[in-house]
Amino acid sequence: MTADPLTTLRARFDAAIAKAFPDEDLGTIDPLITGAKNPQHGDFQANVAMSLGKRLQKKPRDVAQAIVDAIELDDFCDAPEIAGPGFINLRLKTDALGDALGAMRDAGLGVPAPERVQHVVVDLCGVNLAKQMHVGHLRATVIGDAIARLWERLGHTVTRQNHFGDWGLPIAMVTGVLKARRDAGELNIEDLSLADLENAYRLAQLESSRGQAEMRAIKKHQLGPKAEAEWEDEFTQGTAARESARESLVALQEGDPGMREVWERISRVTLDACFDNCRRLNANVTEAATAGESTYRSELGQVVADLESRGVAEESDGALVVRLNEYGIKEPALIRKRDGGFLYATTDLAAIRRRVRGLGAERVIYAVDARQSLHFRQVFAAALKAGYATRADGVEAELSHAAFGMVLGEDGGPFKTRSGDNVKLSDLLDEAVERAEKAVAEKNPDLDADERRAVARAVGIGAIKHADLSNERSRDYVFGFDRMLAFEGNTGPYVQYAVVRTGSMLRKAEERLGVTPDERATILPEAPEERALSLALLRYAGALEQAAMHAEPHRVCTALYEIASSFSSFFASCPALAAEDDATRDSRLALAALTGRVLRDGLGVLGIETPHRM
Repeated sequence: MTADPLTTLRARFDAAIAKAFPDEDLGTIDPLITGAKNPQHGDFQANVAMSLGKRLQKKPRDVAQAIVDAIELDDFCDAPEIAGPGFINLRLKTDALGDALGAMRDAGLGVPAPERVQHVVVDLCGVNLAKQMHVGHLRATVIGDAIARLWERLGHTVTRQNHFGDWGLPIAMVTGVLKARRDAGELNIEDLSLADLENAYRLAQLESSRGQAEMRAIKKHQLGPKAEAEWEDEFTQGTAARESARESLVALQEGDPGMREVWERISRVTLDACFDNCRRLNANVTEAATAGESTYRSELGQVVADLESRGVAEESDGALVVRLNEYGIKEPALIRKRDGGFLYATTDLAAIRRRVRGLGAERVIYAVDARQSLHFRQVFAAALKAGYATRADGVEAELSHAAFGMVLGEDGGPFKTRSGDNVKLSDLLDEAVERAEKAVAEKNPDLDADERRAVARAVGIGAIKHADLSNERSRDYVFGFDRMLAFEGNTGPYVQYAVVRTGSMLRKAEERLGVTPDERATILPEAPEERALSLALLRYAGALEQAAMHAEPHRVCTALYEIASSFSSFFASCPALAAEDDATRDSRLALAALTGRVLRDGLGVLGIETPHRM
């Protein structure tokens, strides 16, 4: 018996279907086994008879009976029952359920080692130079980190890539402005804060856009020379600012020492703030995992020249494009502008080439918001057409966009401050911890100040992460502190509290009875609550695998909530310390210990800490 009964059941059904219908060329048939919705009907339900009956032109109940007659389940299932039009209900025997739990109590908690280790690259976080991380960066960071942790948990090699927007005309613009101020003695770049940089970036953008929109409107509507004269000074100043930015970019590209010194300082301030936020989020985003767009600058010309020379790219109205009709995409990927400038698609193609050919990735996953879906469809198709997604060994890497929805406010619009500004991520984390500390103080006033603050950090940050990850990735969700910090429902604090209760239960057994839980004790789940908890635990390994394959961390959150909820019922109905005999007591304590291990492991996969007390 493996730790996952579904694996055994699927294998037995495969054999039974082949035996029941030997003259049919059926190929591989999915037995469609799911968890039973009503525990009174069993633990699992096989629905294959309906689809197979239609295929064989037989009554589903007759097909179900033939499968039941052929299947060998006596060693770990009660006699199967046929219900309704042809559902096959299955109930595991108690000792078989205990054996499956026993197989789960190894170091890997029943998660099998991969048959072949893959190299997975996960693109996450994605901060921009001279800008604060805001709530929009929350999802790219925690979803990307959770996806990376999932593949690591399954035993694969993972490389994280924080795509840092540190190159291009806007970057040169703010760099040139700050250098001029530094050279004039108006500022010391060592004293620059990220707020200073963001303000300078905003002002530089405003300066370069002065008079531009107005002059376009004047010409479009033919408002005449008088209107043009009124805006000429503004327009001239904006044009001069843009020209200055282009000169700054050239100087930066050519390695001007003064420009580079200021640019490096801006980068340092931006990344330090980014890494600080990631540490607070318990997201593994580091300097080593960061690849700035500046690191691709020498590769962009090579990429364009390669695509053009091989006929992958072609000229269109002076620009260079990759046509993607054969991939069902009408819009071509633009990789070089008419003026010779490169675009985001150019950089992303260079990144795919580096990640697949250089790093050897077999799978590249981009945790980027859903509004970029067309962009990534184009880039992935262009990479496939160019051969950039093919590794040195000839294996074509799988490219996928783990697209996510928006974080909304209570009003259903984008989550903003009252003044309409983007919510800074650091402010969001501060408020979560403050609110969590109040909640923890109310729930456990005996905690000393240091422990209360530590618990508040784990609970507050965990609540934000769990609220984000528990929603289906592709959907928008409404941000609400009260809901995410609740100690009931599918929330981070609820799952964390379940872990605390497992530890409390085991400590009390040792303190009151002198009994140390024996991890090797036989688990015999007799009561309905014990069976429900056992089955929830046994679904854990499958949930991890499915969450990784589909890049959907919410599957892990769902599995943990089901385990935590089942444990709550077990805790209320199946007392261990007052059990009728030692075997029952030891079984329940071992089940509680296993539950604690699984919940801690799952929260770790999500990057959520588990305090000892709450």
